[in-house]
Formats: sequence, C-alpha cells, structure tokens
Amino acid sequence: MKSTVCCGLLLLLPALALAGDWQPPRMPWGDPDLQGIWTNATLSTLERPDELEELVITEQQAQALEKHGEEVLENIDKLPEGDLKAGESVGGYNSAWMDPGTRVLRVNGEPRSSIIVDPADGQLPYTLLGRGKFYWQGYKALRVFDNPEERLEGERCIVGFGSTGGPPMLPVLYNNNYQIAQTPGQVLILVEMNHNIRTIRLQGKPLPRAVKPWHGDSIGRWEGDTLVVRTTQFHPQQNLRFAIKHQFLMSENSVVEERFTRTAKDAILYQFTVADDSLYSQPWRGELTLRATEGPIYEYACHEGNYALPNILAGARQEEEE
Repeated sequence: MKSTVCCGLLLLLPALALAGDWQPPRMPWGDPDLQGIWTNATLSTLERPDELEELVITEQQAQALEKHGEEVLENIDKLPEGDLKAGESVGGYNSAWMDPGTRVLRVNGEPRSSIIVDPADGQLPYTLLGRGKFYWQGYKALRVFDNPEERLEGERCIVGFGSTGGPPMLPVLYNNNYQIAQTPGQVLILVEMNHNIRTIRLQGKPLPRAVKPWHGDSIGRWEGDTLVVRTTQFHPQQNLRFAIKHQFLMSENSVVEERFTRTAKDAILYQFTVADDSLYSQPWRGELTLRATEGPIYEYACHEGNYALPNILAGARQEEEE
C-alpha cells in the first residue's frame, strides 16, 4: 500500500512542479503582462443569497444555480399570446441582448456563493447611518424625475450601469468585457459598457483634490507580479452603484484598493477592498476571476436610438398631469 501511494505521489510531482513554476508573461520593460480582453460575466451576485450560508459551495449547488439562470433567460422570451395592453408593462430586453454569464463564480477552482468574501456573511457592512443614506439615494433614483442630472449615469450614457466600470469592477446584465493595455508608466482599461477608459498611473502623484474623475483617481504600483491600484476622489454623481446584481453606495471619500494577479494564461485574479467609515462599519472585500475572451470589443454606442431618458422624463410629466 505504501509503495502504491509513493508511486502515485511521484507521478503527481511533475504536474505540481509545472503548476508552481508557471510565470506570467512580461512586457519588454519587465512588468507582468496583463494585456488582453477579459470578462467577469458570472451568475453570482455581489452579496450572498439568503438561502446560501457558506462562501464556497458544492458543485451540486453551483449546477442548480446555473440551471436556474438558464431557466430565467428562457422565461424572459416567453411572451403571452395576443396584444399587450397599452399603459401596462411591455417588458424589456429579450435574452438575445443579455449576457449575464452562464456559470457561478469560480475562484481558484472553487464555486462561490458571492463576490464578497469579507465580512464572512457575504453582506455589505453598512452602519445605521450608511444604510439610511443608501435607502435615500435609492428612493431618489426610483422616484425623482425632475431633470436629467438627477437620473442614474447609465441612463445618461455617461458611465456603465452599477459599478461595471468601477472601481470595483463588477459584472452586470451584459457587456461585461474589459480590454487592458500597458505602457511603461500606465495601465489602461477599456470598459465595454459605455466605452470608458480607466487610466492607472504607475507611481503617479494624486490629482488636485478638486479634480474628481468619473472612475476616481487611480494610482498603481507593482508588488511582485501583482498590480496594486489605489483609487480615491470619486465623482459625487458616482455614489449610487445600482444594477440588477449589485446595489451599494460610495462617497467622494471612499477608497478602493484593487489587486490584479495573472494566475494563468487565461485568468487574472481580481481582488478589491472598499473602505469608507462614513458608510461602512468595516472595509469589505471581494474576489472575481477575469477570464480571457475573444475580441474585439465593439463600440458601445449608448446614445444611438436611445429614447429612454426623454421617455422617462416625459412619462413623469404625464403622471404629474394625471
């Protein structure tokens, strides 16, 4: 028996050695190469569903969630017979326009129940005041239609819905793709949703405090093979990150640290921490796997034929008259 076990271990050693010896490709100037087109599409949500207690779930649980996701998309395309009644809901996109992912999030091969890994319960750790601020911002997003500047940035085609452009960069209903390009002094991330480009300045100096870019001010550095990015000075209108798979609040004082580590030819481990004492009782952390995907990324022409915002405001005026 001992001989059999020893032989088995000896057979595994070459494979283990190869896995441990894998090194990321490098740019001509020596930095690890993160370039390529990547996706974070996944069925998993930012916070853990109530029915799941553990972060790491079984393959059986993962398969059940994936089957449910498939059924949801199928049901979206099942329209009732006959004409739809005017003035009632006519639905939204059919599944052809959606790309939410087909699989549960897997990090290092483990199926995960949530993107959040800390706190351990997988929930956002709001303070009482922070949760109140979140509900107030959410109420305004759902009920205030007085002018375009009060609407969500996704509706206005400024940045993507939710936190797709980040940071943190989180998956949404579709267009979950990113293209990374590098120079000796910068890392650039093209965000497919609303075609924004994040510029990460390596070893850069902070922008003047009055300058608040839509995706914040990102400064990066290399720690070994990991790109570490610290982002501050978020735009005040980027506070509410509201999408189907995640809803949370940021502020101009939020600080986000991201870590990009290429772990394989087709994978980047993406880790992030959000800290804001004005909203949360502790920093909260999440993990995603960015997976290589075929390109190219096409233009996200948000305003072409987009009648949503005028119709939203016109509908509010009609409701006021009635």
